[in-house]
Amino acid sequence: MIGSLFALTGLRQFFVHPMENSSINLLWFIVQVLPLLVVLPGLLMRKPRGFFFTALISTFYFVHGVLLAVDPSDRMIGLFEVGFAVALLCLSTYAVKKTPVNG
Repeated sequence: MIGSLFALTGLRQFFVHPMENSSINLLWFIVQVLPLLVVLPGLLMRKPRGFFFTALISTFYFVHGVLLAVDPSDRMIGLFEVGFAVALLCLSTYAVKKTPVNG
């Protein structure tokens, strides 16, 4: 799901609605995907804290997707973002519940 949100953000930022300045476009893309990259090491190490922070981060993408879905020209991308964010939230909360806490 993180890869899907990453790809969807890149698709929207570079192909669907790119900005006129490519350096600002790249900077804005990095700002948008930085939360996903920050929680990725915790997920790969299967730590409960990493799963918890992923659940928190997914709410940002849910809200952004809802804001995009209101606009008719961005509705499809927004709905995909909402779907991926909800799936990420559900999977990460399930992983928090099932991951044993060490010490």
